[in-house]
Amino acid sequence: MQFVNNIEHTVDSMRRFARGAVQAELCRPITASRVARLACIAVVCLCRSSIGYNRCMSHPSPHSSPNAAQERDYVLGTHDAEIERLDFQHSVWQEEVRRAWRCAGITTGSRVIDVGCGPGFASLDLAEIVGATGSVLAVERSARFLDYLRAQAAQRELHNIVAAELDLMEAAIPTVDFDAAWCRWVACFVPHPHLLIDRIANALRPRGVVVFHEYVEYASYQLVPPQRPVREFVDAVFESWRAQGGEPDIARELPRLLVDHGFTITSARPIGFAPRPIDHAWNWPAGFVRTNVPRLVQLGVRSEAWGREVLAAVDAAQDDPASIFVTPTVLEIIATRV
Repeated sequence: MQFVNNIEHTVDSMRRFARGAVQAELCRPITASRVARLACIAVVCLCRSSIGYNRCMSHPSPHSSPNAAQERDYVLGTHDAEIERLDFQHSVWQEEVRRAWRCAGITTGSRVIDVGCGPGFASLDLAEIVGATGSVLAVERSARFLDYLRAQAAQRELHNIVAAELDLMEAAIPTVDFDAAWCRWVACFVPHPHLLIDRIANALRPRGVVVFHEYVEYASYQLVPPQRPVREFVDAVFESWRAQGGEPDIARELPRLLVDHGFTITSARPIGFAPRPIDHAWNWPAGFVRTNVPRLVQLGVRSEAWGREVLAAVDAAQDDPASIFVTPTVLEIIATRV
């Protein structure tokens, strides 16, 4: 039986995800958005039964684009479980992201590119910040992700987002003179980062600003106390990532690339988290493992037995009050086009 069809383990993992997510949310101030998130967690846990989980991992969603069968694949996929993970990830990083945007001067009236926007969680936030006098160009190669963004924008009545299906390794950004560009975890996946920087530089006006969040030390991703299966999971991610032409620690190369393309670096800082099982952020590193172990098994990168061992290690760590999940180190770089 395929690993993703393992009913008992999938249901148990979702119970643990729910418990951790609910505990994390209850530790935060009670607001309308917190109540909504708790409700979403309940819905996710009901929907992601073993049957639903297997379906989203191995078949196109009924809400995906008509060309879902030909959808361009990503290292981490574009399936429903990945969209859910990205939504949670955005909630964990939202404070740091908004801080970076403020430092870059993104405000009411700004014209901003969201480079590699994914399902568009940052695009939606940017659209609210820049308002009706500003605009957001959401660039993404996945039609499925863009379908999700368009639906969310329509639901929120945000009319200042233009979603463009575009692979920046194949074509340039179609419009120019933008005030700012936001690029998170894109350079690490593309085969030619220098071309990505060139596309961004050509789309910005003089004195336009780009903000990058990219990994500088992915190997810092670990459980403390150490867990061998989790270390092996990180190694498998490296292997799969680089096999598809990406470089996890691309932030080490960005400063030189930016300067060579006519940018001046105005600020840089490392960012990382070290959540405990009771913390809101715990379910970012833990959720990444739980979502992507089945994918690595499905791709044939590792065996089903290996996958069960990794998930068991994460489950055990979540039950251990001594556990700390150290996240991969991100380098924030803000640079201005000369």
